[in-house]
Amino acid sequence: MAQAQTGDQDAYRRLLEDITPYLRALAARHIRNADDIEDTVQDALLTVHSARNTYDPSRPFGPWLVAIANRRIVDGLRRRGRVCSHESSMEKELETFVADAANLQEEAVDARLVREAIEQLTGGQRDAMRMLKLEEMSLQEAAATSGMSVAALKVATHRAMKRLREMFRQKGSES
Repeated sequence: MAQAQTGDQDAYRRLLEDITPYLRALAARHIRNADDIEDTVQDALLTVHSARNTYDPSRPFGPWLVAIANRRIVDGLRRRGRVCSHESSMEKELETFVADAANLQEEAVDARLVREAIEQLTGGQRDAMRMLKLEEMSLQEAAATSGMSVAALKVATHRAMKRLREMFRQKGSES
């Protein structure tokens, strides 16, 4: 390192080549994933490069290098810990899928209740809900079919949704 500080490019290249396996071994003691080990080694090498002017040639090189490596290892572990805390595991998990015929009775009851509630709406609201929500027409298609303006359809749908919420809220409180 002392020779590298004086500008000896060959000595610096040899130094980096010699310390890389040692840094890899240090990182492997704490990190299991090979990609994460290599990332940590590269971080340590970059830190050695950027901090090479701080090395004091009158002191041993090993402790200086180990201190840098340990800091990069801990930083990497912290970073991966933060990232992993926001990720989901991709491990194979058992999943249960609903059979095609399951819950059809409940869905039929729900659909019947919605249709009955829609029938209780005023004519314009009922038509807007039928065309826009049940038949899934676009606003332009519904306007052409009904003769209502797009704005009137929007207002009727909004009022119908509000009324349906009130109706279902009342039925829920009665149950």
